[in-house]
Amino acid sequence: MKKWILSAFADEAGSPVPEQIDALRANGFTHIELRGVGDKNITALTAEEARELRRELDDGGISVWAIGSPLGKISIGDEFGPHLEQLKHTLELAHILGTAHIRMFSFYCPKGETDLCRELVFDRLGRFCDAARGSGILLCHENEKGIYGDTAARCLDILQNFPEIKCVYDPANFLQCGEDTLKAWDMLEPYLEYLHIKDVREDGTVVPAGQGSGRIPELLRRYEKAGGEVLTVEPHLAVFKGLAELENGEKTQIGEFEYESQRAAFDAAASALKNLLA
Repeated sequence: MKKWILSAFADEAGSPVPEQIDALRANGFTHIELRGVGDKNITALTAEEARELRRELDDGGISVWAIGSPLGKISIGDEFGPHLEQLKHTLELAHILGTAHIRMFSFYCPKGETDLCRELVFDRLGRFCDAARGSGILLCHENEKGIYGDTAARCLDILQNFPEIKCVYDPANFLQCGEDTLKAWDMLEPYLEYLHIKDVREDGTVVPAGQGSGRIPELLRRYEKAGGEVLTVEPHLAVFKGLAELENGEKTQIGEFEYESQRAAFDAAASALKNLLA
């Protein structure tokens, strides 16, 4: 059986780093896509905090696949200078943490004016690429609702014009933008760096992989055929927050895809992927 590299946004299992490491190890994952660390976003860590985080992860046997940054997840009208400095700092963090990948986005555009933003989006992406050039760090663009690159066509526009940027393919986000996941795959496969595992139903509800409309099993087959190796689970599953108050000493029945804790939701998402791979 193929040896996959399994990664996850483990901050969805818990905020403290030890909880994230425990969740990854318990599910047989060897890598993490870093996003939330305690009460901070990964990009807000100081260099010393990143070194301490690296020591914790190394001791726990966890490697950093990517920094799941929010870079490019601001309005195209927002001031760009501080955001560019944030990228430069994140490049430093990536080196400290031992990863060659930074996940990023292509800026929110006013509704109905996305195509009109292209020139400014491309200017900013070009400045991102200039900052990253020669660093050994790869910028990986994720399709996200509401940004310039939310559709497959606009993702392709970015990837064809910026060879330094590669694709993080998120099937759930494409579905939520009304895109066909297999058609999007056919367009973007030549530029693919890795795959996010997140599935949704037609009504937009996020569900465990294989339970939605994302055609995850077929995407996995195509990814494997293309030589893909790395999968990052992004659970986004519902936690039934009122459970403790409602139980009153009795076991309450949880809905089909609602979970009593962050950790339970994370474990369900990890198990769903492993079942598909098996």
